[in-house]
Amino acid sequence: MRDVAAAPTRSRVLPRNDPRQYDDLADEWWRPDGAFAMLHWLAEARAALVPPAERPDALLVDLGCGAGLLAPHLAGKGYRHVGVDLTRSALAQAAAHGVTPVNGDVTAVPLADGCADVVAAGEVLEHVPDWRRALAEACRLLRPGGLLVLDTLNDTVLSRVVAVHVGERLPTVPRGIHDPRLFVDARALVAEAARHGVALRLRGVRPEVRGLLGWLFRRVRGASGAAPAGRAPRIVPTRSTAVLYQGWGVRKG
Repeated sequence: MRDVAAAPTRSRVLPRNDPRQYDDLADEWWRPDGAFAMLHWLAEARAALVPPAERPDALLVDLGCGAGLLAPHLAGKGYRHVGVDLTRSALAQAAAHGVTPVNGDVTAVPLADGCADVVAAGEVLEHVPDWRRALAEACRLLRPGGLLVLDTLNDTVLSRVVAVHVGERLPTVPRGIHDPRLFVDARALVAEAARHGVALRLRGVRPEVRGLLGWLFRRVRGASGAAPAGRAPRIVPTRSTAVLYQGWGVRKG
């Protein structure tokens, strides 16, 4: 029997990881305490891996850019920010935040070889049927010396428990947003990146515990009528890559 999940804001029932969920949740992208709250936290952590541009016409390609949540954290770093995504409703919002939108599949990106100084692939590899093809595209887009930054979910039992069985029961997290069969084995990712000339370094990351508990408390109070307030949780390094991890590496010249 196929695993299905109802989108929180609509009555229709969709399969897990169905891209149409993002149209149903279009109004949630820029709500700091909405359905995509954790994507805001992760975007800030991902942007911290991106150095200032080294040349005037530097290009950053944002694969699976969604509504452009990375954009505010890149402000002042000197990149032209191009975002690639399948969801047109998300791309329209990305464009409103200064991202040049490209409607396309991250496994077949309609951009030239070696065009990018930086490629960001945040929270996208675990959503595509063939993450190896998406990674190959990310590496193809990089110029020699270009930087790849990414974050994704590991293909482990613990990751499935945390991200699906526990995570989807947290306030605002959409049910069925992930298909755990698509989670990305960390060792396989490093080996595949090396095949394409990128020596990828990994580290585990997680929300800081105190900040996360505070956020959850505010969400519960918000459900009772009190408005959420306070600082969003930060994403911090952790020793284990068993659940959520970041990767970064430079393409060889």
